[in-house]
Amino acid sequence: MKRIAVGIVWAALLLVHAPVLGDTADVTAEWAALEERVIAVYDAAGPAVVNVTGLTYVRNPFYGGTTEEGTGSGFVYDEVGHIVTNYHVIEGTYAQIVTLPSGEEYEAEIVGADPGNDLAVLQIDAGSELPAPLALADSDELRVGQFVLAIGTPFGLEQTLTTGIVSALGRVIQGTEDDEFIGEAIQTDAAINPGNSGGPLLELDGDVIGVNSQILSTSGSSAGVGFAISSNTVRRVVPQLIANGTYAHPWIGIEGVDLNAYTVAAFEEIGAELPTDEGILIVGFDDDSPAEDAGLRGGNRTIRYGWYRIPVGGDVITAVDGLTITSTAELTVYLETETTIGDTVELTINRNGTVLTLSVRVAEQPASD
Repeated sequence: MKRIAVGIVWAALLLVHAPVLGDTADVTAEWAALEERVIAVYDAAGPAVVNVTGLTYVRNPFYGGTTEEGTGSGFVYDEVGHIVTNYHVIEGTYAQIVTLPSGEEYEAEIVGADPGNDLAVLQIDAGSELPAPLALADSDELRVGQFVLAIGTPFGLEQTLTTGIVSALGRVIQGTEDDEFIGEAIQTDAAINPGNSGGPLLELDGDVIGVNSQILSTSGSSAGVGFAISSNTVRRVVPQLIANGTYAHPWIGIEGVDLNAYTVAAFEEIGAELPTDEGILIVGFDDDSPAEDAGLRGGNRTIRYGWYRIPVGGDVITAVDGLTITSTAELTVYLETETTIGDTVELTINRNGTVLTLSVRVAEQPASD
């Protein structure tokens, strides 16, 4: 049945392009070769894709405390039993169980977690039963239209394969917190459903190009718009999680408001003048902020709007290292993907109509309280 289902999908794609591929015999040969390749990837990579069960303690006022289970997916990262999954799969859990495709279950230890990039690393002691790890591809080499495969545990159905293409690259998606953003995300139409989280998105050579993380859907199920955290993000973050338990996020410590048509109109309504209508208006700074130390200025007066007091008069950041930015999400993604702790970035700012460039040293984001 698996072979027939995969064959139907790829046959339909190939028949649409039959004039390009040649006559019917050529199409049939192409279909058969592609089908065999998909099956080969599933057979080779499937053993390394695991089910992750997280146990949470829920207090009920009538029945006392109860344990609930949440499930997700993951994959074997290396030969010492590290498992990569999503942070949200294990968030708030007091115990984690990793189940191999063979059915063997292992208690797992959380080695490290990074809520900002929605990644976590577990470790199990499976000895000789540990499947061979999956290799990471270079996600910078991906192209829109490339065939991809997702393996995971949607709705608790282990070892489910779905197929599709890379729909878009370089997406910015919401992290696990409102002020966190993940860049370099891969958009795919391969079906990703609850339980797929943490499983691998694979190229046709079987290498991991991403970790399936989110969907856009009005129903809670796949609507053909899924997102995976890129393999190059995994390559950057996971070694730090294994070594240190945490990931050091680059940070300059501003509190800002994105200037767009909506926010500019709101400022105009309260009588606040802005030097430009695009960029990030600095309203304040975090404690020990590198940006404030570098001479950037936040709001110097406040305007009352109903029950609110809004800081105005601060610098507006319009570019970083010569790259135009229009939102805090873009600035966060640039710092995450293009800088490391200790680097210096050049911020272009508009200060009351005067354009200035200030150097800011990138620091490590402090841990949340």
